[in-house]
Amino acid sequence: MSLAAIRQTPLRPLPLPPLPKTHHLQLRKNLTSAIVTLVVGRDQRIFAAHEDILCASPYFRQVLHGQMYYEKHQAGILSSPKNPGSPGSRRIALSEDEPEIFSSVLEYLYKGDYYPRLIHNKRHNSWELERGEASGTDMENGDGGAVSSEATIYHHVVDGDLLKDTVIYCTADKYGLDELKRIALRKQGLQAGIQCSTILSSARYAYAHTPDTDSKLRAHYLALIIRSRSTFKRSGTMQLEMFNGGSQLFFDLFVALCNHVDDISSVQ
Repeated sequence: MSLAAIRQTPLRPLPLPPLPKTHHLQLRKNLTSAIVTLVVGRDQRIFAAHEDILCASPYFRQVLHGQMYYEKHQAGILSSPKNPGSPGSRRIALSEDEPEIFSSVLEYLYKGDYYPRLIHNKRHNSWELERGEASGTDMENGDGGAVSSEATIYHHVVDGDLLKDTVIYCTADKYGLDELKRIALRKQGLQAGIQCSTILSSARYAYAHTPDTDSKLRAHYLALIIRSRSTFKRSGTMQLEMFNGGSQLFFDLFVALCNHVDDISSVQ
């Protein structure tokens, strides 16, 4: 069973903050900094990035300049056998990250967005996702609806598909990139044709990889399930997920549903 459409409550179309006029000069300056090698994922994919670009993230700033470097934290810097501890040979191991997700994070750090880009349609005063020749194909879901091939990503943690923007949001939270979180959340609200099983797996992942204080992504999933309750109540996956439990998600959903019913009753 699949959800015919996923839509966030329409947001006021606030444009993304424009890059400052000095951005390109600052970026050019940053591109002269040392190169850092990043070893990502179980397959140890190799990425390279400028140190000053990475340091826009508090996480990487701490890894590269803080106590984590000197203690050689397991998620920190690995020395080069030929030149241990040399700034020019810095390597960061990110074994738990997915290479495709980290690639999007790097793209954001360099360009201010990641593919597909978020486009503000001034004519309709709405947000859209970039669609170009390289945007890939749309795949049919179980009910014949279309879902972008870029909307989901296989993740080894769940051994299945997750919404890519959800994983990017959680990764941005880990790296302290608040603006990237905002972009990922808005993009997720523009996706359509996502299967119920993928939504529930992604909601579980979101709960497992965000702090209890998160008021954005978790609330997005609760509102989504409530708005689409006629679909989810017929979902065998939903029934199985609730039976298995093991997540704060379902209690929060119960509370949100109670509040929803109370709001309706108070209006009547």
